Amino acid sequence: MKDIKSLTLEELKREMEEMGEKSFRAKQLYEWMHVKLVRSFDEMTNIPLSLRERCEREYDFTAVKQVRMQESAIDGTKKYLFELGDGKLVESVWMKYKHGNSVCISSQVGCRMGCAFCASTLDGLERSLTPSEMLDQIYAITRLTGERVSNVVVMGTGEPMDNYDNLLRFLTLLTDENGLHISQRNVTVSTCGLVPQMRQLAQEQLQITLALSLHATTDEKRRRLMPVANKYSIQELMETCAYYFQKTGRRITFEYSLVGGVNDTDEDARELIALIKDLNCHVNLIPVNPIKERNFVQSGGEEIAAFKNKLEKNGINVTIRREMGRDIDGACGQLRRRQKALQ
Repeated sequence: MKDIKSLTLEELKREMEEMGEKSFRAKQLYEWMHVKLVRSFDEMTNIPLSLRERCEREYDFTAVKQVRMQESAIDGTKKYLFELGDGKLVESVWMKYKHGNSVCISSQVGCRMGCAFCASTLDGLERSLTPSEMLDQIYAITRLTGERVSNVVVMGTGEPMDNYDNLLRFLTLLTDENGLHISQRNVTVSTCGLVPQMRQLAQEQLQITLALSLHATTDEKRRRLMPVANKYSIQELMETCAYYFQKTGRRITFEYSLVGGVNDTDEDARELIALIKDLNCHVNLIPVNPIKERNFVQSGGEEIAAFKNKLEKNGINVTIRREMGRDIDGACGQLRRRQKALQ
């Protein structure tokens, strides 16, 4: 069966025409799904019962189900565990900022990238999410919180570029003026560095922010942390980042997880400056979230501040990511992993 929530408005119009329905029915259906955020055809009160029943027979209707929610006592961050139609689990996080509400969504069930400091990848990849399963994480959180989402980050479980076609369709639907209409500039997509897909995305000339998980300044060190570095060198990555900026005019964000004694020294800071000083970029320093399956520790406050100051003195735009939801296992993959252990 076709996944109706992953269809664009134009595709839905063609579907309706093929059914012998008037094309305005497509606009009504689309609005129920992507503006009113209903969870079934039954709720679409201005659609004739006969058409609703036919849609029920002919289409899949994605509606994720909340399994658990944990709320941070520190900052109000909410972490959701959702069940998909086939019983698989994904995590999403809702974060409240002064500038609006952000939702961080997953793009895959599990992940095959094998980054050494991440809980998402410990059990490998189970499958990629459909565009509607990515969207419905946002829709479900909007309904559950009763608040509008203004920023979306594709930085949860999974490697978005490893699910490229579905990611692209998700971005089209998310930013469509007939749906939630979230501005492309308010969307960030994170990648561990799949060069061909990054180049492909640059050619789409979208206005989203591309965030590259860098985490090291030499190929040798990066290979220890991230298996993807065995395939693509840092030199290739920097050339691809420059290409992305040239094609889109959007500065790159470098995600840099500070791991105590591994990549947080003065020498690391100097190497990072040398690597990125000619790029239009922003560095997001992330105090690493310790996970019990790995022996990485977070850099100390003094080391983090010194690292940041060194970058700033060399004219590099840098922030330290505010830790959200530490008391509720805010890091990717932790809640899903614990739930699976209970099953």
